Amino acid sequence: MMRHFMLLYGLFGYLVGLGTLVYMLLWLYPWSWMPTTIDSAAAGDSPALATAIDLGLILLFGLQHSLMVRPRFKAWFDRRVPYGAQRATYTLVSSLFLAAILLFWQPLPGVLWSFEPQSPLWWLATILYFTGWGVAVIATFQIDHFGLLGLTQAWRGWRGLGEPEPSFQERGFYRWVRHPIQAGTMLGLWATPVMSAGHLLFALGFSFYILVGLHYEERDLLRSLGEAYADYRRRVPMLLPFFKPKSPSKERI
Repeated sequence: MMRHFMLLYGLFGYLVGLGTLVYMLLWLYPWSWMPTTIDSAAAGDSPALATAIDLGLILLFGLQHSLMVRPRFKAWFDRRVPYGAQRATYTLVSSLFLAAILLFWQPLPGVLWSFEPQSPLWWLATILYFTGWGVAVIATFQIDHFGLLGLTQAWRGWRGLGEPEPSFQERGFYRWVRHPIQAGTMLGLWATPVMSAGHLLFALGFSFYILVGLHYEERDLLRSLGEAYADYRRRVPMLLPFFKPKSPSKERI
């Protein structure tokens, strides 16, 4: 019964996580048919308060998203939650914090740019927006899309299997940049036909979180994958293709 429950729990976590991410992609773009978007509500009377609330929401999401993947927390978490339910729990908690941003985000007054619909710049921004998020989504399937949202772990737990040994593979977009999911996400954050002050704050906050998170992720990957990842870092840029990475003078593995 417990194994069946974990499988259903993993499927539930996957659907909730995927649904929240899809809604965020729609929420960020200025669709006329969406009930709410990042700019659909009118700005309030206190921009300072709205900015503080928005930054607080981003900070809470970043702290949760980062602390739950730190080795010390994972070691504590491993002792209390079965392997098959661990990633699904992380996905559900992350979805909760992301949903809080979508629900309680406060619009800010001011617009940096707003392209006329169907103009060349509108089309360029729209194409780049969908290209960025498309790259991010495709990149998840080039590693383990279902594992990122916890379904693979639930399936392995249902079959009585534990966590597999970490392995390194270089395929698809990962031949061009080391982190195509984050690269596509940042392109999707900044490519928009309407860059309001609120959207700018959202893009800045999440871009900062991504860059900080990559610093720690690179350190963890180097520790777990060793020389294979050290060589990969020397050959492949982090986020921007065609920019040769600087060779670190000394890798700490």
